[in-house]
Amino acid sequence: MSHATTTPTAGGPAPGATPRLSSARLPRWTPWVVALGSVAAGCAAGLAAGLSSEVQWGLIAGLLFVVANFALTARVEGRRQARDRLATSLVWASFVLALIPLLSLLWVTVERGLKVLDGYFLSHSMGVIADAETGGGIYHAIVGTLEQVGLATLMAVPIGLLTAVYLVEYGTGKLAKAVTFFVDVMTGIPSIVAGLFIFSFWIMILGFQPSGFAGALALAILMMPVVVRSTEEMLKLVPNELREASLALGVPKWRTILKVVLPTSVGGITTGVMLAVARVAGETAPVLLLVWGNPLINMNPFEQGQSSLPLYVYQQYAAGQSASIDRAWAAALVLIAFVMVLNLAARGVARWKAPKTGR
Repeated sequence: MSHATTTPTAGGPAPGATPRLSSARLPRWTPWVVALGSVAAGCAAGLAAGLSSEVQWGLIAGLLFVVANFALTARVEGRRQARDRLATSLVWASFVLALIPLLSLLWVTVERGLKVLDGYFLSHSMGVIADAETGGGIYHAIVGTLEQVGLATLMAVPIGLLTAVYLVEYGTGKLAKAVTFFVDVMTGIPSIVAGLFIFSFWIMILGFQPSGFAGALALAILMMPVVVRSTEEMLKLVPNELREASLALGVPKWRTILKVVLPTSVGGITTGVMLAVARVAGETAPVLLLVWGNPLINMNPFEQGQSSLPLYVYQQYAAGQSASIDRAWAAALVLIAFVMVLNLAARGVARWKAPKTGR
């Protein structure tokens, strides 16, 4: 014979009272109603206090939402459930606070960047157009960005991949600890430091001229620690049972790494490489120091100066003219779209190459 299980209320049943079979619950739409009421109350409080910033109104509304949600839940469902609802409200409030500046930045960039963004803008260079004149485009900057980032990727990915394989599969003793330490240090160095290093070594000591390849060298230095760290973490996720099974069949270790370990983690490695590319695609300081810019189209990254999207944005905005500022916003929008495409590609590759799970 089955018996019903009673659920005590927050304060416990009164002496002699019949225990309830279930505790009171708020409807699912309650948080939305509380959110709308908090927004209205926050706007009213901001107007009454004479606050002119909508951000201040939003902070008041967020505070009212957290407090009202906690108080209402504590009264109806009990303090234990109220504490859970409080934690959930704080998570949602933090998420909204983090999302507001991102959406605001994206909105302003799209709004101002679409003024001059068209096919002509994407297919022409600045040529002999002055900063104060309308027209011109970013074709030369797109070419420079693709070539510089591509060369940096060709240099950084093999070195970073082999370094990560050494640290995970072979690294023991002081050498591995030293490599790990310097990778951690390189992860946090400012981009201008990498640019100064290449400037002093490549240009001042070796005597080469500023070029797109010089900028690619600095970008490769910035990419390497990201590739090493992401690849190292992906290799650590490969089960040791796979390695042991391959070695037990007499397969050499180098072939086990090449045929078992790397294919298993190729999705995560590709994601890390894409994120490293997206990280250096927006760097301005080393490009400004080593590439110098060029209003004309230069397809050869090994001779003379080149332009790039972040450098183009900086130079056009620094000109301070109405037409140049419009071009800067349009180039920034193209750069954001480029980074977004890389991130989406990384997610797609990671999902495509993820190990298939099932029974």
